Amino acid sequence: MSQSISTDVAIIGAGPAGLFAVFECGMLKMRCVLIDTLEATGGQCSALYPEKPIYDVPAYPSILAGDLIERLEAQAAPFAPVKLLGQRVDGLQREGDGFVLTTSAGHQVRAKAVLIAAGAGAFGPNRPPLAGLEGFEASGAVRYMVTKREAFRGKRVVIAGGGDSAVDWALSLKDIAQVTMVHRRAKFRAAPESAAQLEAAAARGEIEMAIPYQLHGLEGADGALEAVILATLKGEEKRVPADHLLAFFGLSMELGPIAEWGLGLEHHHIVVNPATLESNIPGVHAIGDVATYPGKLKLILQGFSEAAMAAHAIHPRVFPGEALHFEYSTSKGVATA
Repeated sequence: MSQSISTDVAIIGAGPAGLFAVFECGMLKMRCVLIDTLEATGGQCSALYPEKPIYDVPAYPSILAGDLIERLEAQAAPFAPVKLLGQRVDGLQREGDGFVLTTSAGHQVRAKAVLIAAGAGAFGPNRPPLAGLEGFEASGAVRYMVTKREAFRGKRVVIAGGGDSAVDWALSLKDIAQVTMVHRRAKFRAAPESAAQLEAAAARGEIEMAIPYQLHGLEGADGALEAVILATLKGEEKRVPADHLLAFFGLSMELGPIAEWGLGLEHHHIVVNPATLESNIPGVHAIGDVATYPGKLKLILQGFSEAAMAAHAIHPRVFPGEALHFEYSTSKGVATA
């Protein structure tokens, strides 16, 4: 059932930057609605690599992406954001001093400010053009991400792709699964150290290499995968028994409806003032990977910093004429919604 919601800040994107923005806005007594196309919070950290370690988050020499999202969720929880997940923002219109956002689920959100933390925009996997693919996707036999490593224990897994994700997961799964690596050429685009580890594992017989092959077909019935058919450019075919196919061919990314809102764009990124993270539309700010300005670094930690700066810049719009007396959280404590 569609609903109409009034809030202080509408945050588009529930990845790390968006979640931290809930905390920063909450500390300044601003209510938030969090909107994301995915069914769960976390953005790419949850959808694509929850069990991959992240090394550049301060105070954590290493933290799994999924664990980082859990901690950000816990940090934002005291401010009870309204979450509209599994839907995109289709429309943005000015209404008085604020905005009205409409979602693909028919909801309306009235907000005094908008904070776009949409990462690289709406994204989805590049899917291989294989007959009957949808049925195997529905059963989970064909996947484009790994959420739980243990789900593959004792399974026959074919991994296709030549980048970091493909190589990293081949190395990670080789100890618990029978792994076949498929790539059209011997050279991989992964980090040199990872590619060297893959070559060494293959030499020890821990990973079977199918080179130079490409995906050609799938065998099985009722969503249960039995084999993956490979082929060379010369038409030579090879049948590899398999329970799962992991296809890592990158992401297809686009801003979607956001690109039609009249925002200043540069190579599919939103141009913002680096001091306030405000776009060319007053009251609409952008943070994280979707935002660009001179000196921008695409790091999670910079997205966190931008969330804090944007929240402080938005405060006068939400509370006009009210002085903001900044205090450190160590002396202020955590405010409540």
